[in-house]
Amino acid sequence: MIPRRSARRILALGLAAPLASCNFVQSPLSPVSPQARDLLWLFWLFTAVLAAIWLAVMLALVASFRARRAEGTDPLAADPQRERRATALVTGLTVATGLVVLVLTGLSYAGQRRLFDDEAAQVTIRVIGHQWWWEVQYEDPEPSRGFTTANEIHVPVGVPVQVKLESTDVIHSFWVPSLMGKQDLIPGRNNAIHFTVERPGIYRGQCAEFCGMQHAKMGLLVIAEDEAAFAHWRDGQVAPRPEPASDETRAGEAAFVAAPCSMCHQVRGTAAAGRNGPELTHVGSRRTLAAGTLPMSRGNLAAWIVDPHGIKPGVNMPLVKLDPDQLNTISAYLEGLK
Repeated sequence: MIPRRSARRILALGLAAPLASCNFVQSPLSPVSPQARDLLWLFWLFTAVLAAIWLAVMLALVASFRARRAEGTDPLAADPQRERRATALVTGLTVATGLVVLVLTGLSYAGQRRLFDDEAAQVTIRVIGHQWWWEVQYEDPEPSRGFTTANEIHVPVGVPVQVKLESTDVIHSFWVPSLMGKQDLIPGRNNAIHFTVERPGIYRGQCAEFCGMQHAKMGLLVIAEDEAAFAHWRDGQVAPRPEPASDETRAGEAAFVAAPCSMCHQVRGTAAAGRNGPELTHVGSRRTLAAGTLPMSRGNLAAWIVDPHGIKPGVNMPLVKLDPDQLNTISAYLEGLK
């Protein structure tokens, strides 16, 4: 028989193994774009300069503690030579401080100019912040090639991307640390950022501005892939939903359209045309549910439908009463939308 403590360790390792494969990078110290590298260079420069200043202050403090006056010296006695040295030292340090501030300010400004440089983008994406999820609209000169998805952004590697930022409710902040700096989404105002991903990968982002109860569960993924893979993914997203392939998924589509779900969500190719919630035409191909809260699976889809407020308190999705058969068929149908 395996001891209880050993069994717990084995169970913990077993649970950790699937998570270890989900290597979603979310760190400004792992830049994969020129914009993120500019920010990292500024970070290390500021850190080095401020660390040197701090060290110099600490050394001066230690030296002042160790300095001692000669025995019998009158503490009130004036020493003109010493006063001149002190005045020169303070003046020099003041000038040096001003120069350091000016240089760091100039470098910061130069870095920001590159970050917000309006380079010609080959992919344009509109991201709209909601409490608490991301609406993602891919724009295209040909209207029939535009489409909408949610919480996941696919981009081609080596191609300049422009992300237009808007908000429908409160201030949000779009931040994918490995790709760029933060930029706010402000109601009534349009902002934009640019970046070029240099290598394939999955990079996690987060809302970086407190936007309400579920701010911490407003994540997103940026999936960077080669141009051929991106074109294939985009073609799949432009297409309407796949036809149900089984009696269960056909029953699920009918139940979904008949239920209140169709009043809030859109599935292109069906009568479901709601605009209040995320677009679900290809929801089964996404990696997560509820803006990065749950891994995508049929079981998690069912759990989310049954009790969204238990998973994400305060979410605007209403409770929908479904019998077990309806729940099973709808979750199977949604999982099959790929």
